[in-house]
Amino acid sequence: MISLIPIKDKEQIADFFKKHNLVPDEFSGCVTATEKDSVIGYCLYRLDSKTMTVFAVEPQNDIMLADGILRSALHVSAENFVLDAFYDDTAPVDLFKKLDFIKNAEQKTLNIDKLFGGCGCKKQNKEKKT
Repeated sequence: MISLIPIKDKEQIADFFKKHNLVPDEFSGCVTATEKDSVIGYCLYRLDSKTMTVFAVEPQNDIMLADGILRSALHVSAENFVLDAFYDDTAPVDLFKKLDFIKNAEQKTLNIDKLFGGCGCKKQNKEKKT
């Protein structure tokens, strides 16, 4: 069974950020996907009282897992009443496009409203089969 959990330990968060040559701050966060005590994916973000910015989502080659991890991170934002989500230049834009999460490419905004609908991964799986 896969568990999606926000990390609370700041040192662990910093370790994930360092993997991407990113410097964490007091608002940095990470949601991990674990299976049998092994981390199989994660999302790095910054969440303050007004906005969330996503920096990284791994793995990018498992579209369904990536969708779940991104949704879990965006859920953390929504739980904190922060509904403005953005992505950084370091974020996997192609993945966000595949998942249909980009609201406005110029403003680099993510469509957090997609949390309340179905995933875009089913659409992607159909396209792969054709």
